[in-house]
Amino acid sequence: MKKLMTALAAVGLVSTPASANSIDIEQIFQSPSLEGSAPKMLKVSPDGQRVTFLKGKEDDYERYDLWEYHVESGETRMLVNSDDLHQGPEELSDEEKARRERMRVHGSGIMSYHWSDDGKALLFPLAGDAYYYRLGDDNARQLLDTEAFETDIRFSPRAKYISYVREQNLYVMDIDSGKEVAITTEGGGPIKFGMAEFVAQEEMSRMTGYWWAPDESQIAFTRVDESPVEEVTRSEIYADSIKMITQRYPSTGTDNVKIDLGVKAIGQDDTQWVDLGDNEDIYLARVNWLNDSRHLSYQWQSRDQQRLELRKYDTRTAEQSNLLTETSDTWINLHFDLHFLKDSEQFIWASERDGFKHLYLYNNDGELVRQLTQGEWVVDKIEAIDEASKAVYFTGRADTPIERHLYRVSLEGGDIERVSQRSGFHGISFSKDASIYVDRFSTVNTPPQVSLHKAGGEQLTWLEQNAVQGGHPLADYQDSWVKPEFGTFNTEDGTTIHYRLYKPKQVNGKHPAIVYHYGGPHAQVVTNSWGGNRGLLMQHWVSKGYVVFSIDNRGSYKRGKAFEDAIYKNMGDIEVKDQVEGVKFLTSKPYVDEKRVGVYGHSYGGYMTLMSMFKAGDVYAAGVSGAPVTDWLLYDTHYTERYMGHPDENAEGYTNSSVFPYVDGLKGKLLIYHGMADDNVLFKHSTKLYKTLQDKALLFEMMDYPGKKHSLRGKQTGIHLYNTITHFFDRNLMR
Repeated sequence: MKKLMTALAAVGLVSTPASANSIDIEQIFQSPSLEGSAPKMLKVSPDGQRVTFLKGKEDDYERYDLWEYHVESGETRMLVNSDDLHQGPEELSDEEKARRERMRVHGSGIMSYHWSDDGKALLFPLAGDAYYYRLGDDNARQLLDTEAFETDIRFSPRAKYISYVREQNLYVMDIDSGKEVAITTEGGGPIKFGMAEFVAQEEMSRMTGYWWAPDESQIAFTRVDESPVEEVTRSEIYADSIKMITQRYPSTGTDNVKIDLGVKAIGQDDTQWVDLGDNEDIYLARVNWLNDSRHLSYQWQSRDQQRLELRKYDTRTAEQSNLLTETSDTWINLHFDLHFLKDSEQFIWASERDGFKHLYLYNNDGELVRQLTQGEWVVDKIEAIDEASKAVYFTGRADTPIERHLYRVSLEGGDIERVSQRSGFHGISFSKDASIYVDRFSTVNTPPQVSLHKAGGEQLTWLEQNAVQGGHPLADYQDSWVKPEFGTFNTEDGTTIHYRLYKPKQVNGKHPAIVYHYGGPHAQVVTNSWGGNRGLLMQHWVSKGYVVFSIDNRGSYKRGKAFEDAIYKNMGDIEVKDQVEGVKFLTSKPYVDEKRVGVYGHSYGGYMTLMSMFKAGDVYAAGVSGAPVTDWLLYDTHYTERYMGHPDENAEGYTNSSVFPYVDGLKGKLLIYHGMADDNVLFKHSTKLYKTLQDKALLFEMMDYPGKKHSLRGKQTGIHLYNTITHFFDRNLMR
């Protein structure tokens, strides 16, 4: 029998058994977390005396407390216990649930916190109220205790006030006196003040609708009128009920909100409204105050997203000027890299005008001084500016697109200098004076490690070394751990594509393969960074005998604008072609069975699974499509029109980019899953496809999750989902 099994394995007729100490799916979601205790939301206090961070409890890694590392003493301790602020389940408002979904934030306890400007106090938004804690006090003080649910709670710049939105109006409260003042009073129904509209949150990453002047004298805010937006009635299906939700959802080609920008002086009644121009069909992308607290800048974006203007508004005279204009034949990517300098009348701006995102120095009148960075690589973002030493610190991809490093460049120009040393992915948080920074570092094989450094890169101490040794939760699995291979291949037209490849430790004949992809814009799959739970799932798969493979096709991020632009007005085409070429490269490996290739993705990746299964049916034996877009006419304006244009002007492109013209090409096994309360990729994307497949008598499987949003949060949900996907592939790819 042993000889027979060996012979069968040699020709790929049996799978490699999982190692005794390999990671199983239940363990991926256990407490303590397998990735260890590396903290999140790291900040250096404004006075530079401590580093604060959120850390999950030992018995529940998704309930967070605030911890500190005291720089002088070297002591690490819990600073605020979330249970001391609020115990029991948190009842979130629908607005807060949606806001957290947009921010991809989940968990309980302290989910966010704000330092006062002097570094002596902290503000905690929690359960719809606000808690204020001064260092040295025994307890935090509850500032808000109302029946309503306040959102977007923040300090004013000098921490004299807190500000927040309640029932679609903007309020400020004097912390010492407790006096509350309504900045606006007319919010309600379709009118919202100080709030970011749906597409601003989901697609522009603008999570707020109000902005304080640096000296606290004024506050700018939006007035959003949602009445032009089409009301969509959708069902949110829960385990024991069905809610009919009326949501103003701006489907592509339909009307957006009307938006106004106002400014009000604190203590005054009158609001001055900024003239945004005669064209109301525009986007307000960003708002930033200049340091003089007199001038306000805002970024005006055209509906087609091919024009972006940075405008400056004088709050004393109402005069405006256009500081710069960006244009594109495809689209302009938004960013947060606008920084007005304090010691000079200048600002730094990021632009992709030369094909790659780089930094530029301007005078405050809009005159270009110089380009600060250049080359065929991209800047990620500005991390800090030290005006005294004329140094700009930024993260970017100058060494390789699959790693993120910290660099610096002089405001006076010259070569860039790499600051971070270890190969991998670096997440940086600087002190206010740019003298020290915290580095949250990881690789695909190294869970996040957190260290404190001088600005020049010298390491001062570990905040959490998180070494996988001794009692670390991941230590027992190191013998079965598979380190993936990174590399590149060229497509038939000569385009270089990056890949990541896991193969079993014991290669026995030909193995089945799972291709994990996303494939869409503003995302990157192949990076030398810790993969979180999905990375652990890949370790589980490879331990079972799967080869696991990923590429970043054209249209994805961090390779320059030309690499992204390939999808313009024709999504679901070049991405699939590149993925198919990736499979050809994969199956050229002698240990991969070309007849047993599966594909899996979520969101845009779910769309890509469908397009791959329908358009390249001979390539994939099985596919899992999670929360997929099926028809781009059903998705929102800002995202879809950015890449596809207006449907009235690209009707053929919208038809060709839908999954429905290709469903007859389905040959392999297909599983579709979706959250039944998804308010981003609406559930009807999947139900519309279900009906089409049923009408054509094409067999498929589905798994829908009652009450779940787009991200399908929750430990038990995660266990169920990962098991569902894995069992599906086992049934259809394993022999």
